[in-house]
Amino acid sequence: MADHPVDEKLPALKMATTGLQHVAAMYAGVVAPPLIVGAAIGLDATDLTFLTGACLFTAGLATLLQTLGIWKIGARLPFVNGVTFAGVAPMTAIVASTEDKSDALPIIFGAVIVAGLLGFLAAPVFCKAIRFFPPVVTGTVITLIGISLLPVAFGWAQGPDPTAHDYGSATSLGLAAITLLIVLLLRRFTTGFVKQIAVLLGLVIGTLIAIPFGATDFGPVTDAAVIGFPTPFHFGAPQFQLAAIISMCVVMVVSMTESTADMLALGEIVERPADERTIAAGLRADTLGSAVSPLFNGFMCSAFAQNIGLVAMTKIRSRYVVAAGGGFLVLMGLCPMAASLIAVVPRPVLGGAGVVLFGSVAASGIQTLVRAALDKDNNVLIVAVSLAVGIIPITAPEFYHAFPETARIVLDSGISTGCVAAVLLNLVFNHLGRGDRDAHDVTHPMEAGEELTNTPKAPAAP
Repeated sequence: MADHPVDEKLPALKMATTGLQHVAAMYAGVVAPPLIVGAAIGLDATDLTFLTGACLFTAGLATLLQTLGIWKIGARLPFVNGVTFAGVAPMTAIVASTEDKSDALPIIFGAVIVAGLLGFLAAPVFCKAIRFFPPVVTGTVITLIGISLLPVAFGWAQGPDPTAHDYGSATSLGLAAITLLIVLLLRRFTTGFVKQIAVLLGLVIGTLIAIPFGATDFGPVTDAAVIGFPTPFHFGAPQFQLAAIISMCVVMVVSMTESTADMLALGEIVERPADERTIAAGLRADTLGSAVSPLFNGFMCSAFAQNIGLVAMTKIRSRYVVAAGGGFLVLMGLCPMAASLIAVVPRPVLGGAGVVLFGSVAASGIQTLVRAALDKDNNVLIVAVSLAVGIIPITAPEFYHAFPETARIVLDSGISTGCVAAVLLNLVFNHLGRGDRDAHDVTHPMEAGEELTNTPKAPAAP
């Protein structure tokens, strides 16, 4: 019997180039948190570069753990892990509350270690929530993932610095538009391997076009060292403070919720639906990766939804491709000069490619909703209200400004709030009392006593 496409091992060149494409899609998301937190602490350029490299290194380790797996750890899906942005706000709050800034990173690292270990222990329980994620819920959440990521692409398209005078200039937006056009033309008029790496080629061509406009900075390459290793506890031994631990545990719950939704989304796209065992293994990889990350000076790790869009668009479903990307991340962490090559890509060029990637995630969610029996009023209400709740942080970022900072960690994530709303509304309308069976979704296999692996496969994403 032929291997499932998820377990397919591609030729070396194809594996390397498509793996690099995944790295290019998630690079900005990995380096942004350490840059923000490092700047808040006041790290010098050397330490800031070290912290960024450490986060790339630990993201690579977490991705390898997730894709290749050991024992009952790792979803063994084409699933990219990296530094979660949900932790930025609480980490900067920890920095602000720390009198001696040299203690800030050890306190953060200690809190992440505890949160990761507790999450690892909770994974077998947390995964049982899968029966409450039928198509009406997963479709809504997948759509929200794409919608929530699109503003990131729009921000990239405007430039790297919101305070700069040329932020959102015609040049920046033009580079983003040109990159988007290149990707679309490659997808439309090429075939085979070239078509599959359209995003990577778009990034390369867009970067070359940006050179005459002065939008490409090669400084990071010339200034970077050739070899560097993230020495364990470079910033000091971890410290354990209760307030910091509680805040990072809240982030861990948010991260596990989003990772569960991402695994369900990816399972649909690659036509290997994620069952309880897969989700538990994936959450173990997330949480163990987070617990180990601080040993090498990295932050909490979680799923990267933007790479799901890349899988949906290219239709390359091999987990070994993403593992190759994880290997490149490890090498970048060990070779700052190699890491700096990706940093050369101008932010507007990334933004143009991001429109395609993130839009593909939203399109996959809509495709899942097609199977969600939306001819039933109850399910229409679930989707309508959940989407509205999830879009609040995107359209009205200050909507929850009067709430405590801890609560805003959850409320400011449209994916998390939309997911919670969809699950609760599905419980009220389709589970409690079992009064209106015909308003149910397409029957969820867990309710029918079947294995999820027998679920009818969703059509491939466009």
